[in-house]
Amino acid sequence: MLKVAMLSKWHVHAKDYAQVVQESDLAEITAVWDDNAERGLAWSKELNCQFYEDLDELLADSSIDAVICDTPTTQHFEVISKAVKAGKHIFTEKVLAATVEECEKLTEMIEKAGITFTISYPLRSHPIELFAKEKIDNGEFGKINLIRFRRAHNGTTANWLPNYWYNEEEAGGGALMDLGCHPMYLADWLLTKPKHISAFLSSPFGTKVDEMAAVTIESEDGAVFVGETSFVSFFSPDTLEIYGSDATLIAIGDDVKYASKEIGYTFVTPKLPAARPLPIELFLKACVDGTGTPKGFTAADGTALTKLIQNAYLSNEKKQTITL
Repeated sequence: MLKVAMLSKWHVHAKDYAQVVQESDLAEITAVWDDNAERGLAWSKELNCQFYEDLDELLADSSIDAVICDTPTTQHFEVISKAVKAGKHIFTEKVLAATVEECEKLTEMIEKAGITFTISYPLRSHPIELFAKEKIDNGEFGKINLIRFRRAHNGTTANWLPNYWYNEEEAGGGALMDLGCHPMYLADWLLTKPKHISAFLSSPFGTKVDEMAAVTIESEDGAVFVGETSFVSFFSPDTLEIYGSDATLIAIGDDVKYASKEIGYTFVTPKLPAARPLPIELFLKACVDGTGTPKGFTAADGTALTKLIQNAYLSNEKKQTITL
């Protein structure tokens, strides 16, 4: 049985990951650390495990095989670095680290350590995106000209996001740094190599971070990706549009329509592939089976995401297109 430690309950998905571990027959939670001792102690009691006030002490515990990192984003580099040096397998919430330089250092450390690492990119396990990826890779879209993806919610306007979500010193940014990761890691996955990036960020409700963002990425082959995100949108289901010379896909929520030269000028509801296990599930199984880091969820993938996010913020700051 894999012994897992939860590193912080800061992130809103920390509880979800803990639940997956608890419901798994592969692993169990044996420890919690949190830089907020009151929060961490309460969570350890809820999870019925040991609380460590000192991270180094937890990482020195040889009975702990793996850690799940849900600390503030700006703590990722320090916390993950220590976990790598301690030889622990690591699952982390996005983003890997706040800067490309930190990500590159972590990637080198992780690859040298030979540990199992997984970053949480759940849309790379989702049937709609898996269908799109398969069709793109098979050339069935022909030459891609435009991809658009939107993920948004009303966490700010409905007041259900925690107050610290608007603390840039902890979160590293706002909507783009959080929800905006989803379109960005899809862009890196579905496009050929990104070449240029341009972004516009806004805070219409006046919080201290960006509340909404629109990012445009041009790939080396001329395709354009538009990524949209928001903390201030009411009832905004995921939307994916892909337009190529030979096919079109439009998905709003779970409603998927596909047309191609082979089908003709009409939309059909395609048969989607089965969902892949979620990244946290892939991580637990890979650790137990000893199969290594799952493809598409590596530290190098984490670096690619941070490169897009960092340059999107730079584009907004400078009000210009950035060459990647």
